[in-house]
Amino acid sequence: MSGRWYIGFESREVPVKRCFCRASQSCFVLLLVVGTFCVAQEPPPPSDQPPANVAGKWTIYSVGPTGKTATKHLELKQDGEMLTGKFKGPNQEGGLEGTIQQRHLVFKTKTRHVLTFRGHVEGEKVNGVVQATKITGKWHYYGGTGTWEAVRAD
Repeated sequence: MSGRWYIGFESREVPVKRCFCRASQSCFVLLLVVGTFCVAQEPPPPSDQPPANVAGKWTIYSVGPTGKTATKHLELKQDGEMLTGKFKGPNQEGGLEGTIQQRHLVFKTKTRHVLTFRGHVEGEKVNGVVQATKITGKWHYYGGTGTWEAVRAD
């Protein structure tokens, strides 16, 4: 025995050291990808800032994936970070449920074709709480994604 170790068959012998390096590199890349994915999926850290006040009646002006515009109406009730309420669009109406964290909100309609709205709240702080005057974002449904903007109706 010569002191060098090989893996493989006579026609394709590869030194053990080279195989170990490639395996180590592959494991490192895999750990890096999995670790990045896990960190990216974590929810935002809890904040000591209260969520924006979005309770009330809103009018939504939306543009669908085909460019078609529509007007929808919301009545939002807010209990801390939890949102509930009513949704009325040109083709369907029903309840809604969602959450708000600081200025970011997400809600889904409880309708035949579920719509998911994600948005960012704009408004001035009054006594430490953002009083929402406008919300902008994207909405999603089975047929694609569109944009939306909501303004207070009350």
